[in-house]
Amino acid sequence: MYYRLKIICQLQLIDDQLDELEELRGDLPKTVKVLEGKINSLKEDIANMEKEQKESLKKRNRNELEIDKLTENQKKFKSQLYQVRNNKEYDALTKEIDHTEDQIKKLTAENDSLADLSKSLTVQIEDIKPSLDELKQELKENKADLKEIVKANEKEEAKLRSNRKKIESEVKKPDISAYMRIRKAKKGKAVATIKRSACSGCHNVVPSQRQLEIRQNNKLYLCEYCGRILVSNEIAESAKE
Repeated sequence: MYYRLKIICQLQLIDDQLDELEELRGDLPKTVKVLEGKINSLKEDIANMEKEQKESLKKRNRNELEIDKLTENQKKFKSQLYQVRNNKEYDALTKEIDHTEDQIKKLTAENDSLADLSKSLTVQIEDIKPSLDELKQELKENKADLKEIVKANEKEEAKLRSNRKKIESEVKKPDISAYMRIRKAKKGKAVATIKRSACSGCHNVVPSQRQLEIRQNNKLYLCEYCGRILVSNEIAESAKE
């Protein structure tokens, strides 16, 4: 049990060092992620607007073809007016001419509206591009800063991660599960010692009887207040060595 407690404590010590390296990066990883999200969102907006413009152009082209067809029909109907033999034929032709004229006006108005929409989208795209360029530049700078920090510590981090992998392989599955769960809940600190009769994690007093039991190093105990794994100072010192 002594070794079991010691190995958990060693895992915490390595994770503490890895957390310190992570802290050196500050908000840069989060900033990079936020900037990438904003850039992707603007790119998607531009792509959607460009798609809408293409669809608008296709629709206008189809309308133009239909207008040409209707115009030809209208000319044909008008020429037939001179050949009518009675009022019924005349009324039928004029009705077709009027209907064709309405359709032409409707399609022309729709094309004007689609053209205005396309112009509006162009303006919106041009308004977005400067912001997109600024975000790209900001992302580039933040990525460079982050890369520099990561590079400065990559050897140390690689060594720590290698050691962590070895130690983790020696930790019992139930212990690593409990450790990771507590670590996640307690912002990285899963293991605590007793300092001045209190848990070093939450600073609540640990009962004298429990302190005695913890010093025996024969069982895994959790702080009844914060839930952290409590180890004796002997275990903590042994883990450091």
